[in-house]
Amino acid sequence: MKIIITLDQQHYHVNTDVSYSLAIALDFQQSENQPCHFSAAPALAKPMQASGFIGDTTQGGSCNVFELSFNPHCNGTHTETINHICHQGSALANSIASLELPPLIPCVLISVSPIAANETSDRYSPSLKTNDTVISRQQLEQLLTPYQDQQLQALVVRTMPNSANKCQAHYSAANQPAFFTRDAVLYLNERGVEHLILDLPSLDRLNDDGLLTCHHEFWQVDEGAHQLNCTSLVNKTITEMAYINNNIIDGFYFLNLQTPAFVNDAAPSRPQLFQAQQIN
Repeated sequence: MKIIITLDQQHYHVNTDVSYSLAIALDFQQSENQPCHFSAAPALAKPMQASGFIGDTTQGGSCNVFELSFNPHCNGTHTETINHICHQGSALANSIASLELPPLIPCVLISVSPIAANETSDRYSPSLKTNDTVISRQQLEQLLTPYQDQQLQALVVRTMPNSANKCQAHYSAANQPAFFTRDAVLYLNERGVEHLILDLPSLDRLNDDGLLTCHHEFWQVDEGAHQLNCTSLVNKTITEMAYINNNIIDGFYFLNLQTPAFVNDAAPSRPQLFQAQQIN
């Protein structure tokens, strides 16, 4: 099916039959093939057993009924709400279940090569270390200048170099990934980015003294606080541990962000990109 979408007086053809999934497939049976962050236990599946029933046809069961155990923040592609850094049950703080996401969200995909911390004057808390690699405000400004704010309701960031190894990467102090500077996130807020999709395990440094500086900046929650204020941006989301295949070119798309109705701060998710062809 092809539809026409009008965005700020510009018309786009969108073919809803063709899309690109940015989610890493999570294999519950092969823990060595799973991505992992923060030394989390692997995601597991085991057949349900109750009153003589076993949910595994290979063990004589009539059907397969597997119980899943996983950490949405650390075992694969996931989406977070402001509840990630606020007290559970805070007034106005959205859970995944309470998100109201449009079916198609204007979205830009960019590719960026993280730089050494000493190559930028950007800020971060705690202070940047010499071995840190970051995504800076200047890099984002250069890549996003061609796009209008209306096109930047969502942003997908692919870090370079990009390989399928990200789908099984184990991130730790020995494999420290890149992260965003505070100034980079301030720029995203200035441009009105509401939904941020990353192929990194976190917007912040892996070991950051628990500050989550960029998460707080993105949602406009006071540093060190776990309560909303009058300027907090409660409807925004951060999706981490995505994988953007190299055959998906940089440019403008529409995003369908698929999440289950979990009453939780985060849940596994499946971001889908649809190509947008401008109509002259």
